[in-house]
Amino acid sequence: MLLDIWLRSVRATHTFLSEEDIQSMLPLVRDHVLKEFEISVLVTDEGSIVGFLGLSGNKMEALFLAPEFFRRGGGRLLVEHARELKGALLVDVNEQNTQALRFYESLGFFVESRSELDSEGQSFPILHMREIVAEPSHDPEPAAGSASSGETSPPAADARR
Repeated sequence: MLLDIWLRSVRATHTFLSEEDIQSMLPLVRDHVLKEFEISVLVTDEGSIVGFLGLSGNKMEALFLAPEFFRRGGGRLLVEHARELKGALLVDVNEQNTQALRFYESLGFFVESRSELDSEGQSFPILHMREIVAEPSHDPEPAAGSASSGETSPPAADARR
């Protein structure tokens, strides 16, 4: 199931990869990514898996959603779950994947450095991103008349380890 989500998600978002590139990565994902990283899955209320996140320490090594669940808050939910587990996070993003770059920037990540080649030595530049860590608030209650940011997760999704 996770490999199918990875495959459909990559085909939808990594338009700079050829089908041959994608097929050559399948064994790596199947045999290493899904086995070696700490995996959290995103499930619907009905129990269907719709996405996953793979962590190695505080680095997000994989975040993939089924394409039919894009732009519904699931990616944000998985990142928030990872923050709860690990604190400030790191992530590497393919430079050509502008959707992912904008997504992580919207969550407070910034590009710390760039590598010309990916981890397999291919010419797919990688942006190394780090989360901007906000200083803890010393004001335990919001000022009178101000709204609190009561952001909630999507009602039909749950991140589970």
